[in-house]
Amino acid sequence: MLELLHHTLIDTVKLIPFLFIAFLLIELIEHRFSDKTKRIISKSGRFGPILGGILGAFPQCGFSVLATNLYVTRIITLGTLVAIYLSTSDEMIPILLSHNVPIIEIVKLVGLKVVIGIIFGIIIDFFYRKKNRSDFHICDESDCHCEESILKSSVIHTLKTLLFIFIITFALNALFHYVDSSVIENIFLSNSIFGVFIGSLIGLIPNCGASIMLTELYINGVISLGMAMAGLLTGSGVAILVLFKTNKNMKENLAILALVYVLGVIGGIAIDFVGALI
Repeated sequence: MLELLHHTLIDTVKLIPFLFIAFLLIELIEHRFSDKTKRIISKSGRFGPILGGILGAFPQCGFSVLATNLYVTRIITLGTLVAIYLSTSDEMIPILLSHNVPIIEIVKLVGLKVVIGIIFGIIIDFFYRKKNRSDFHICDESDCHCEESILKSSVIHTLKTLLFIFIITFALNALFHYVDSSVIENIFLSNSIFGVFIGSLIGLIPNCGASIMLTELYINGVISLGMAMAGLLTGSGVAILVLFKTNKNMKENLAILALVYVLGVIGGIAIDFVGALI
């Protein structure tokens, strides 16, 4: 139990700089920048899915957490957010490196996630960009005393979110620790197309354990590349937790969750289909 608490604490602490920077940036924009500057930032987002897809590929889920907060205040678009979610590698790269997987193979896997994220992000913004606007402000939704100090309010927002993440992450870490891995392997039904649907669902679990498990199962030949990628596409770490914690529009949160899941399934099926043809 102490070991679980230790790992959970480490996983949570690593997010502090990303959360703090995100909240600080948001509040600076909300309270210090002119309306004209806000409009420039909003309009400059048409290339957001491309930039987001690339940046999201960096290991860990910190950038997806930062992006989530930027989306809630509509500084970035839905397409950019989804591109980041789909390209986020979380713990995939460290696990691949630890197994001495050739660099070229790692680059291919990461590149595949980035390309899929960018394509879907661009498509989403093409259809929904104009609808993706809001006057929501984080500081209007919580008692943070932003008028006193932007720095103080950023710290308060960060601590509140960290507490939420810590509680959920600890529960998930305990689940992964006590459930036998063979049970998970059987759940995938590796010889069935339903494995892709299950993989995508597991990827939504807001914990690095999901990406670790999916990567390990793929490396050991338990699941196909499509099944693994379905889950790795939907695996944005704890970003989903932050979305549900920060954004008060539960309908929108559920819609985004469903969208990411469906895109993960589509991506996984497409990868396995192309692989079968080759």
